[in-house]
Amino acid sequence: MKIAATFLLFTALLLVILNVYPVRVSRDMVISTKKSAMQSQNLVITSSLSALDTLSGEAVSQVMELLDVTPATRMLVTDDAGLILYDTSDEDDAAGRYAVLSEVAVALGGRSAFYCGYSGGAFVSRSAMPVLSGSGILGAVYLYEYDAEQGEIIRGLQRNLRNISAVIGAVGVIVVYLSAATLTGRIKRLAAAVGVVSSGDYAYRVDVRGSDEIARLSSEFNVLTGRLESTEEVRRRFVSDASHELRTPLTSIKGWGETLTYGNQDNVDELTRKGLQVIVSEAGRLEGFVEELLDFSRLQSGRMTLRLTKTDILAELEETLFTFTERAVREGYKVKKDIPEVASVSNADPNRLKQVFMNILDNALKYSRPGSSIYIKAQFEKNDGKDFVRISIADQGCGISAEDLPHVKDKFYKANVSVKGSGIGLAVTNEIVNLHHGILDIDSVEGKGTLVTIHLPVDEIYQEEI
Repeated sequence: MKIAATFLLFTALLLVILNVYPVRVSRDMVISTKKSAMQSQNLVITSSLSALDTLSGEAVSQVMELLDVTPATRMLVTDDAGLILYDTSDEDDAAGRYAVLSEVAVALGGRSAFYCGYSGGAFVSRSAMPVLSGSGILGAVYLYEYDAEQGEIIRGLQRNLRNISAVIGAVGVIVVYLSAATLTGRIKRLAAAVGVVSSGDYAYRVDVRGSDEIARLSSEFNVLTGRLESTEEVRRRFVSDASHELRTPLTSIKGWGETLTYGNQDNVDELTRKGLQVIVSEAGRLEGFVEELLDFSRLQSGRMTLRLTKTDILAELEETLFTFTERAVREGYKVKKDIPEVASVSNADPNRLKQVFMNILDNALKYSRPGSSIYIKAQFEKNDGKDFVRISIADQGCGISAEDLPHVKDKFYKANVSVKGSGIGLAVTNEIVNLHHGILDIDSVEGKGTLVTIHLPVDEIYQEEI
């Protein structure tokens, strides 16, 4: 749009010059011509009158009758005192009166005077010259001309230039509009393509048309997205292959560690026992990380599916809380819950739902301090006429900054790098909730805590107590 505005401004400037410059040059030419013509005519008259000893009305009239000159609109001849001796005007004969004219005053001072201006659609010209003799200044000759014909020519030129400018301006606006619309459309398509690729669709390509700068930019964009697609495919394969390769040995390490830890406790010293517990704990943590990577790989490739069955959502939440509460209390946290004792049946994947609940609860634990409380509340709601269960999980932890909050569900994004984690748990959790046609909302105040709300559709609600 800035280019279009600049072009329009430049066009407007050219049109102004087109309307002003030719007219001004034409006026200057007319004025120059009139000055030359009137001064020449005045010179002929003053030269003829300078042969007289004195000026009188009768003598001037005789000289003017002998001269073959084209008279101006009006001509005055005065004596050396400014008294008008001769006047060519039939309507207002000023003979016998004094000429109160600046040009005449200048001429009686011994100098020539000329003025020409364009006003009211006509050229108004005034010229005065002194009548000189050997004895001094005898008087002055004053010529006045009102030329409407030349003024009409200038007006016609102005009209034509305005019409031409209007046509040029209209064509310019149309051309600029069409060009800007075409250019803006192409840039918008390219910007939309950038948005698509930034969302993770590296297979998207822009249609390249033409050979201008936008076309070259689009071509380079396609090359870049092709490289990103290749890099992303290599990364996906690596994550998937590495996760599968790590899963079996980690399971073996954890299994043997548990066997050695709990199977032969009498013959194991304290240091060895602690070392084995560390091995089991770290192997379990790595096993969970590998599972997250596998889920992430499925998410990226679109292979994450649900094993749907009739599931009581609140029952799955209670079962997850049973396991979680024991751990939380052991680590010094308080768990408070408010869950209605009614069945909420939905077509869902119970294992994936437990994964969602445990991931959010685990985050509440990781980002809170021992001694603080974690709140879990469930209630039913209507949304567009459909039944939903709303599960809210709140903590009193460090919270999330306003800058980080919009990105916490992005893949590999970590708002708090001081806490262990891969940064993909919430991305997987959000995808599982979406696959259940639900919504995952996160609100947080830095330094006060975080509230995570899960909205899941419910097919049936049984109000009787379970």
